Amino acid sequence: MVFVGNINQPVDTLVKTSHLLAPFPEAMIDSAFFDRFHGYIPSWEIPKMRPEFFTNQFGLIVDYFAEWVREMRKRSFADAINKYFKLGRDLNQRDTIAVKHTVSGLLKLIYPHGEYGKEAVRKCLEYALEVRHRVKEQLKKIGGMEFYDVHFSYIDLETSEERFISVAEQGGGSLIPDGPLNPGVLHTVATGGNDSHFGLYRLETQVTSGSGSLRMSGLGSNSKAKEAIKVGFDYFKANASGVSASVKVSDHDYHLHVVELHNTGPSTAMTLTTFIALCSGVLDKPLQGQLVVLGSMSLGGNVIPVENLAESLQVAHDAGAKRILLPMASVSDIPTIPGELFAKFQTSFYSDARDAAFKALGVE
Repeated sequence: MVFVGNINQPVDTLVKTSHLLAPFPEAMIDSAFFDRFHGYIPSWEIPKMRPEFFTNQFGLIVDYFAEWVREMRKRSFADAINKYFKLGRDLNQRDTIAVKHTVSGLLKLIYPHGEYGKEAVRKCLEYALEVRHRVKEQLKKIGGMEFYDVHFSYIDLETSEERFISVAEQGGGSLIPDGPLNPGVLHTVATGGNDSHFGLYRLETQVTSGSGSLRMSGLGSNSKAKEAIKVGFDYFKANASGVSASVKVSDHDYHLHVVELHNTGPSTAMTLTTFIALCSGVLDKPLQGQLVVLGSMSLGGNVIPVENLAESLQVAHDAGAKRILLPMASVSDIPTIPGELFAKFQTSFYSDARDAAFKALGVE
């Protein structure tokens, strides 16, 4: 089965904010279904058809070629990999089957006589790993930590050299830019709307002279998300002086804008991050660079642990975060995080909202 379709956004935008399988009908967006895909061929790398691409030499008659393909299905070149290479540790059974089938198919098309050498197998293997890796990158965005192992590689049996295969569109450009942001700008990871998917959110705060009013935008008509931010604002009015005695909340007006960087819908887990963003804005002091703040809190200031710590960290890492601020209440979940993922971050822990604000601002 081959599915052919178009994506409706630039590739670099889509891989940052969604996934390449998003154009499929909603009923088909299922990780177990997509995990059966052997490969995703990047059509944006294929040139549009032009007259000079057609040959003026002899070709194959379609029905003859179809019969040849049917006969070739009886043969398999899948064992060609084992003569020269071994697949890396991150490939599971479905990955291995997909890669071997793709290599076998390519070798049958290019070397139907079965006379191929090591470099021919290497070329087909690297292509097979790339197209399957592309599927796994999308599965990681849809299904989370179940598909964390995406560092595809192969090992040369002769030299024992391990080579990792990447996909071009996953590199370059992060949602979280390098260096400090403007005061009042904060990134967090949370679930959005009624969906179970995690997404990255950016809170942008504007502070002007006024009388202590709050304006919100970027939340649409989602009343629960607005209520969560209102709770954070009320907590800010009551506790901002504990962060800095110079803060006069009633001397300013506040505009808080929420940006859904993964299009996951407004989140209701914005209470704590609202408090920190407002503190940063009113103090005119930026948060630490490439920081993601995780966790939320209740109206009374009780810290709520991160819902799914491992998946939240994966989203933060993919977005370009280098620092993570976690509630102490989530320490017990750290063993669920792959070691190599947790090691990617400079991690700090907070005990309450005021402690979180100090550490986010770089004040220990």
